[in-house]
Amino acid sequence: MEEKFEMVAKTFAGLEEVLAEELRNLGAEQVLPGRRMVSFYGDLEMLYKANFCCRTALRILKPFYKFKASNPDELYEKAKQYDWSSVLSLDKTFCIDTVAFSDEFTHSHFVTYRVKDAIADWFREHYGDKRPGVRLTNADMMINVHISGENVTLSLDSSGESLHKRGYRVAQTEAPINEVLAAGIILLSGWRGDSPLVDPMCGSGTFLIEAALIAANINPGVYRKKFAFENWKDFDGEIFDKIYNDDSAEREVKHKIYGADISPKAVDIARANIKSAGVGKYIDLECKPISAWTEAPQPAGVVVTNPPYGERISAPNMEALYGLIGTTLKNVFAGYEAWIIGLHEEYFQKIGLAPSLKLRLFNGSLECELRQYIMFKGDKRSFRAAGGTIKTIRDEQQRERRERYDRRDRRDDRFPRPDRSGRPDRKDFKEHREFNDRKDFRPRGERAPFAPDAQPAAENDNPLAKRRNPDALKMLRDKQPSLPPQEGPLMRPRGWKKKFKDTDNNTDNE
Repeated sequence: MEEKFEMVAKTFAGLEEVLAEELRNLGAEQVLPGRRMVSFYGDLEMLYKANFCCRTALRILKPFYKFKASNPDELYEKAKQYDWSSVLSLDKTFCIDTVAFSDEFTHSHFVTYRVKDAIADWFREHYGDKRPGVRLTNADMMINVHISGENVTLSLDSSGESLHKRGYRVAQTEAPINEVLAAGIILLSGWRGDSPLVDPMCGSGTFLIEAALIAANINPGVYRKKFAFENWKDFDGEIFDKIYNDDSAEREVKHKIYGADISPKAVDIARANIKSAGVGKYIDLECKPISAWTEAPQPAGVVVTNPPYGERISAPNMEALYGLIGTTLKNVFAGYEAWIIGLHEEYFQKIGLAPSLKLRLFNGSLECELRQYIMFKGDKRSFRAAGGTIKTIRDEQQRERRERYDRRDRRDDRFPRPDRSGRPDRKDFKEHREFNDRKDFRPRGERAPFAPDAQPAAENDNPLAKRRNPDALKMLRDKQPSLPPQEGPLMRPRGWKKKFKDTDNNTDNE
């Protein structure tokens, strides 16, 4: 039985759960999403599958050495203690990639140099002044250094070049969307080829190609010429050839994928990339502006697009462009779900439609937002009256609010919980007031037992006394009211207080 080990799959922020689901479907064990990564366990076959099959992974790392270091000298000494012959050899070149989140290690390049020195010195001591060569690009072995505080993890990068570089792109427009991000957005939409997919501003065709690969269930790694794990000492060519040549899971595409762009140059580039990927029979591509869409493919499906942000690519009138997007979606794509990734809130507002969902995603270094729009005929009230359902951002916020109340330790459910509308129930508020009126109520900051037989505070029966200044209370004792009682009308002046003569019933905090 193959030995199982820990692995880490890197991805974009916002795509962690999508990647985790991909890994589970491949058979990975102990899958745990984190921040821009997913950790999991498996054997060599699982390592090869993760590289070859995952659409939303950027690279797959295999940790092999973990330690703590509080300064660069300690980092060097600890790194030098490892037996580097187990992962490197004199005839292989290597490079180091560093990611550091630490107050002590603030310069990733300096960390890279210290680890490189430790490796080189180890080989010099054990192989007579010989060491492997360092190569910045296309190295045989890639070592990843990850530092979080004082925790250092050294990993072998099994992917080599980032996995978003599928290998099918032969040309590109000025600002193409990343292939991993495009695939992640399509998977987030829930589309799996069971309806038409439209990208009316397709650029170099990334959404179209990734959608075709998803619909036909073609593994994205089939276009790659090489993976870094092929240079490892324990590389098993038989296992990898079996994975590479297995097309049993591929399926027939039942619905067409439609793309268009206003730029003839962009359409030519998209056509070349589509031909390179071998998915031309699944895609209809034409050159036309979004305003020329007068009829949507049926049955209703999904619109996914990445319009210009006004950064690297712009339009003469960005606000008018986004307004046209909203008008076209409303009038042409009724019954569709639209997923649009953008950057600026003021442009999103010009779409003029209420989004059902907002998700934060990074497109390169740009912190963007993915928004979902449910397109329906008529107004929202009529749509819901006819039995239609639509999840809005408000519904999602109310759901999250209810979940927060459920997760909290409310101690016997004494405090009000939100109802389905997100507002606390009136009955709960009534019980809340009754609880506050109990004699065993204690001031904020004091923990009191809440069992049915809990005893009230012994030192004073007045629940408000502890909130007052004891010195001030002494000054108020035996004071007489400044205004005497008035005879006549029922209404008495403010501040008047009846003085009780019955001293037996006068507690007066004594």
